[in-house]
Amino acid sequence: MSTRAKAPTGAFIGAAWTALLIGLVSYFVGLWNAEWPLYEKGFYLSIILFGLYAAVSLQKSVRDRLEGIPVTGIYYGLSWLALAMALLMLIVGLWNADLQRVEKGFYAMSFLLALFGAVTVQKNVRDSASADNDIPPLPHQY
Repeated sequence: MSTRAKAPTGAFIGAAWTALLIGLVSYFVGLWNAEWPLYEKGFYLSIILFGLYAAVSLQKSVRDRLEGIPVTGIYYGLSWLALAMALLMLIVGLWNADLQRVEKGFYAMSFLLALFGAVTVQKNVRDSASADNDIPPLPHQY
């Protein structure tokens, strides 16, 4: 049995956008103020962009599978691998960075908050589009 998607509440939409913006702005302010060479700043910029794309891609492929929309196994696996690699790159980079623990925690938490916000915003956009168009999700294929 399939259920119709319900539009998310305004409060949930606002909370998702707030989480995304706080995560991104704090991460970027930290990068801007860091006394690192440009190649190191570029590394951390690439990690957040890669991580955001990977998280949204994984969320979409998981949701598509739940709704019975075909997703190839290779794309599904690559989505998981990309997110794992983004997290691993951040962990290794921060582990080897010459930073205090509190600074490492700052980057890790703002990174995770941005990923959470991106996934939640994407979910809200999809739910809103489904509710506005009154399009029921596809039935599950077992």
